[in-house]
Amino acid sequence: MRPILERMKESPLLFDGAMGTMIYERGIFINTCYDDLCLGNPKLISQIHKEYVEAGADVIETNTFGANRIMLRPYGLADKAEAINRQAVRLAREAAGDSVYVAAAVGPCIRPDQIMPDEHVAEVESAFAEQLAALAAEGVDLVVLETFTNLKELQLAARTARRLRLPVLASFVLNERGETAVGTRAETMIQALSSDESVDIVGINCGTGPAGVFDALQVVLPLTSKPFVVMPNAGLPRDVAGRMIYLTSPEYFTEYAKKFIEMGVRGVGGCCGTTPAHIRMAARAIKALSGVKKHVKLRPLARQESLVHVVPPEKKSRLARKLLSGEKVASVEIVPPRSCDLSEMLRKVRACAGAGVDAINIPDGPRASARISPMIAALTILKEVGVEPILHYCCRDRNLIGMQSDLLGGYAAGLANFLIITGDPPKLGDYPDVTGVFDVDAIGLTQVAANLNRGFDIGGNPISPPTGIFIGVGANPCAVDLEREIDRYFRKIEAGAEFAITQPVFDTEALFRFLDRVERHHRRIPVIAGVWPLVSYKNAEFMNNEVPGVVVPREVLDRMARCRTREEGHRVGIDIARKIVAQISPRVCGFQVSAPLGNVETALAVLKL
Repeated sequence: MRPILERMKESPLLFDGAMGTMIYERGIFINTCYDDLCLGNPKLISQIHKEYVEAGADVIETNTFGANRIMLRPYGLADKAEAINRQAVRLAREAAGDSVYVAAAVGPCIRPDQIMPDEHVAEVESAFAEQLAALAAEGVDLVVLETFTNLKELQLAARTARRLRLPVLASFVLNERGETAVGTRAETMIQALSSDESVDIVGINCGTGPAGVFDALQVVLPLTSKPFVVMPNAGLPRDVAGRMIYLTSPEYFTEYAKKFIEMGVRGVGGCCGTTPAHIRMAARAIKALSGVKKHVKLRPLARQESLVHVVPPEKKSRLARKLLSGEKVASVEIVPPRSCDLSEMLRKVRACAGAGVDAINIPDGPRASARISPMIAALTILKEVGVEPILHYCCRDRNLIGMQSDLLGGYAAGLANFLIITGDPPKLGDYPDVTGVFDVDAIGLTQVAANLNRGFDIGGNPISPPTGIFIGVGANPCAVDLEREIDRYFRKIEAGAEFAITQPVFDTEALFRFLDRVERHHRRIPVIAGVWPLVSYKNAEFMNNEVPGVVVPREVLDRMARCRTREEGHRVGIDIARKIVAQISPRVCGFQVSAPLGNVETALAVLKL
């Protein structure tokens, strides 16, 4: 297999879940040395490893968290440290086969609330050296230093592993205050580990559960350029008849696993309380995400032997002509219906056309929901009303051949404005067995459209006449990993993007920071700002917590929370949206206003049309 660090750069990896939880569930009491079960009950450990592999884990950890001389001493097993660690790797490797990585789990030598005195450093370093040498001798793919609270000890373990030329993941545990048990802030831990040459990957594990890790990630993820791995426990345990039980469901764990991937982490797994059931559901969900799948590689094509008349951008559509001439444009987003009756959708479109709206945005399976074909909806709008659609087209549901056929067919039928997006993964719950295709992401599909505009299909075969697709792409000014978002934005431009539409903007300063950065590119494209008029505090919370890429500032949430009636919430939401439009108007080329709950009158009220 490829080295794990190379694989992680290509796509995020799914780690396994808890070992101790599974051992306890099999009836092994906590006064047993769980690490020694590698020697005393190898079948049990092997079975747990196999269950995680079958659940879909890309990486499994050895049963060696406490297998250092210091932690084994109270059990009278200090002299067995080497044997336990070597046997643990053999068991994991046998279960992993040729397609799953084996990571060595290494925990601290001191208690969580201890400060390591200088006189103990040599003993601790010796214990780490002995354990890591045994693990390295059996050929582990990665060392996972996990659940550390003392920065000095964690860095000592990392340096010891580095001397053995092992890749190192340095992970620590936080409390509800965002600190380790000895009071070190998460920011301090990340900054120190990011500058430590002995550390390849940084991470957070265990702690207060997925929600606690999510809160910490928003603070620390922008502070490091190293790959990040999160392995939260299943939430805080509860005392049930004398047993500490984790009540967090696999569904809850999985929703956060998807959020972590969307934020830009390169590895997700579980700690205390997580089981193969958690990993199985997470695997099914996150392996459908575009950032996890390996995409088909595409390249720009412009062969000289095939001369075609390329359609100039300003002649591709009325929207293109107006946008590229510097005029402000206005569009309203209308979601296709869940039924085959298009009459109500057309009524709304006619209202927008009558108000002077330039285009109608048609989402493609928003939130991974099943609705009438957005292409059919767009063609019907064009034929029945005459207003130009902007067809959102996502990479989730079709393979590359099908997507190319849709672009060709849609353009031949009269559709010119396409907004190319990667798309949400299939939503768990409504369609639990549906998977995403994601042959390419938005960058790749933009290249496909650009090639068609130059007169070539994905295989380099000539297309004559070429298409004249006006290529739009999405942008997220509030991305947690802004550097990655800007890099992708520039790559979309290089692939052939001609305009962009942002996620709904609530934080105007975040939009300005984004624009300041992207306007430095040697090729600038018009940016249309997304605007969402809120209708209630519940709507504001949903947008902030559940819609990837959307951030609703605290002051907006507080203002919506003060609304006492539905009418007041509706009125305040429009007022907030209008103020956002006024503030950002000098910096953007137009607005795409959503119609919340299908109410186009609200969208038109924001645009004052």
